[in-house]
Amino acid sequence: MNDFRDIKASDLFVRALEHEGVEYVFGVPGEENLDLLESLRNSKIKLILTRHEQGAGFMAATYGRLTGKAGVCLATLGPGATNLVTPAAYAQLGAMPMLMITGQKPIKQSKQGRFQIVDVVNMMQPITKFSRQIVNVNTIPGLVREAFRLAHEERPGAVHLELPEDIAAEHTELASLFSISSSCRPDADECAIERAAEAIRSAKHPLLLIGAGANRKRIVNALKGFVEKTGIPYFNTQMGKGVIGGYHPLYLGTAALSAGDYLHCAIERADLIINGGHDVVEKPPFFMEHGGKDVIHVNFSSAQVDEVYFPQLELIGDIATTFERLTNQLAPVSTHDFSYFMRVKESVERHMKDEADNASFPMLPQRIVADVRKVMPEDGIIALDNGIYKIWFARNYPTSQPNTVLLDNALATMGAGLPSAMMAAMLYPQRRVMAICGDGGFMMNSQEMETAVRLNLNLVVLILRDNSYGMIRWKQASGGFPDWGLEFGNPDFVLYAQSYGAQGHRVEAANEFPPLLERCYQAGGVHLVEAPVDYSENSRVLIDELAEEICLI
Repeated sequence: MNDFRDIKASDLFVRALEHEGVEYVFGVPGEENLDLLESLRNSKIKLILTRHEQGAGFMAATYGRLTGKAGVCLATLGPGATNLVTPAAYAQLGAMPMLMITGQKPIKQSKQGRFQIVDVVNMMQPITKFSRQIVNVNTIPGLVREAFRLAHEERPGAVHLELPEDIAAEHTELASLFSISSSCRPDADECAIERAAEAIRSAKHPLLLIGAGANRKRIVNALKGFVEKTGIPYFNTQMGKGVIGGYHPLYLGTAALSAGDYLHCAIERADLIINGGHDVVEKPPFFMEHGGKDVIHVNFSSAQVDEVYFPQLELIGDIATTFERLTNQLAPVSTHDFSYFMRVKESVERHMKDEADNASFPMLPQRIVADVRKVMPEDGIIALDNGIYKIWFARNYPTSQPNTVLLDNALATMGAGLPSAMMAAMLYPQRRVMAICGDGGFMMNSQEMETAVRLNLNLVVLILRDNSYGMIRWKQASGGFPDWGLEFGNPDFVLYAQSYGAQGHRVEAANEFPPLLERCYQAGGVHLVEAPVDYSENSRVLIDELAEEICLI
């Protein structure tokens, strides 16, 4: 504990942030944050000024996702705070640790009535783990410590503190910072481990599912060990992608849809699913029926039971430790039969290569995904915005390292792709990073191009242009509705990039695409690449026809 005498509240707040190891604060300050801003000026914490609070929030959430430490973002009262609502939900649903700090008018005496005043604390309550207004200087150390504790605690998420203008300017005679305690995660019950091991030994067609909750550092090695020892094939959800490499001979692929997916025929054949890290924020990759397959739920917390998910056995505790203990009790089982799974794998991989070399223009999604994969090294990071292309990349883009595909299958918000990629480029300046956005999603936070240039980031922003909200347009067509109301115009993206000081490029033919991307990375700096895309393959490839064909093998 450190004692401070005659310290200003905003200085104490920043000291508490430093004590938690905060490196950056992302945000758009306002007049109510000026004391805090001055305290940050005299701090080792770096302020990253963004052009919109959404950009700040998405960057902070992605910092939390990639490091496991809470990212911090800052906004003023009223409209500044309301602009953080979407990033709050993004972090909360996506299990990304993040602290939001907002300002407020003086709470002891104000001469401005209700001007700009919104009840931000109560507004944030439903979409955070913790939301408090600071009303006493001496409570700052305890509230900051509690906010970080809850943000990090499984399941991680968003927290919020409101620091009113008059409280920030106050002084206190004595204040102390709280030590950061260590904790041990609970272990699953030994009886449950033994029952799970026996269920796996008794099954004929067991299958491992890797979900969003398994995408934590320690869990990767534990799952690898489980797969290597048991020989059980595995697949993942979109947010579980990359936990174990996609080139493994036992990897079946990504379940990108909740119905009509390639992998559903393999899932239906399974008589036992070991579900590691299931998170209800994602669309269910399979539907349970009474009398159907058994499910073993392995997670930090118990299952949220509903009509399509009611596991017969739950292993509640640290996921990594649970799989390590399971692995110790298991060995390859001669009665396990994975032959059908392997035929599905071969058929899926064959279809994944379909049209990957197609030279037509505008480019097909399969060609775009294959070419991006060729240019990106195994430690390269792609950050996907939300659109129909997200399903193409989730399915067709193999990975060998965790957190090299950043996608949002929880809130699934548009506008997060560019700020997420910017955060990755800041953290890993020596790695290739690419933001992949539709023209609709890119324009929702395109102003952050200026931030990326100002930060001297090395970043490629790929815009897939179809002049419409393509995902909804596809759903519209699939539902039998007329094609109406979803098309728009676009700026000249090359000139738009140049206006921010970035380099702009336009793909004119399919064979130009890979060498253009390579030149961008060789040159360094911020590059925008516009690639027209042809989504006519969506209905044929993503659902029904090919999925039914695979299931008949």
